[in-house]
Amino acid sequence: MSVASISKPSAPAEPKSGEVLLSVQHLRVWFELKKWGFSHVGWVHAVDDVSFDLRRGEAIAIVGESGCGKSSLMKTFLLLNRPTDGKVLFRGVDISTLKGKELKKFRSRIGYVQQDPYGALPPFMTVRRILEEPLIVNGIKSKSERIERIRRAMQEVTLTPVDDFLNKYPHMLSGGQQQRVVIARAMIMDPVLLVADEPVSMLDASVRVEILKLLRKLQEEHNLSVIYITHDLSTVKYFSERIFVMYAGKLVEKAEIRELLDNPLHPYTMALLTGTSEPDAANAKVLKDIPPGEPPSLVHPPAGCRFHPRCSRMIEGLCNTEEPPEFEVKPGHLVKCWLYKD
Repeated sequence: MSVASISKPSAPAEPKSGEVLLSVQHLRVWFELKKWGFSHVGWVHAVDDVSFDLRRGEAIAIVGESGCGKSSLMKTFLLLNRPTDGKVLFRGVDISTLKGKELKKFRSRIGYVQQDPYGALPPFMTVRRILEEPLIVNGIKSKSERIERIRRAMQEVTLTPVDDFLNKYPHMLSGGQQQRVVIARAMIMDPVLLVADEPVSMLDASVRVEILKLLRKLQEEHNLSVIYITHDLSTVKYFSERIFVMYAGKLVEKAEIRELLDNPLHPYTMALLTGTSEPDAANAKVLKDIPPGEPPSLVHPPAGCRFHPRCSRMIEGLCNTEEPPEFEVKPGHLVKCWLYKD
């Protein structure tokens, strides 16, 4: 059966391309620490006052080193974490208010591509069963409709011939093929938003660009909004319109992809570009060395700018005492750094 002969399921009216799909407003996600499971001893400030809008059909990349809060932010969009403060609006609705059937419907509109395909796929299920599971959970009772959706999803991620893969188990597939199954599962309910959490970090270098181009193709064909989580700036050029740089729970720089790669402003962004395997900035010769030390504790974050203990350009009495606001240095290029106060 050809993909063209399979009709797509009916769906409610979608936001038009360019309209705001997801609006994150002063979001905080803190995790309580307890001694012996009872007495409160503090908070982990995993996500701290994060704001941005994501438009329909747009792809953004959220980059930062391990422990910066990227995954905690991503899990909040899936409501695996609940906001401590602030709001996440999906089509204008605060997702923290969703319950029951409304919550189930919301989750069916978001596809999730996990980092590790080897751990994301149940080893005791065939590919057919893996892809059928979300359809059954979401009430698709017709067996013929389920197999049509499965075939269409497998065609879209180029797991072809489809019949050669339907009855295989994950251990019988290569890493790239396993990640294609993960992507097919994310697309099986025809989502409007795709959240990809480091989707190529566990794959061979030869497969990474291929998977990113596949995700880009799906984004364009389905007018998907995409949030791409990564620590590797060398991959974002394949797959995003805007980049948000995250450090210690905060977004410290936001810009369009070419603007940020060619003209990084925040010292931390410069450090990320220095450390990437494929520096891609016109001014790479002036980038500073990778800063010493480790990211700060999110239980006791430093006062002022959270990057100041590692920053060679720190302004004494300002960077270490006052948190910088967001300065718009150029239209659409925003940075939280006191160096750009004037």
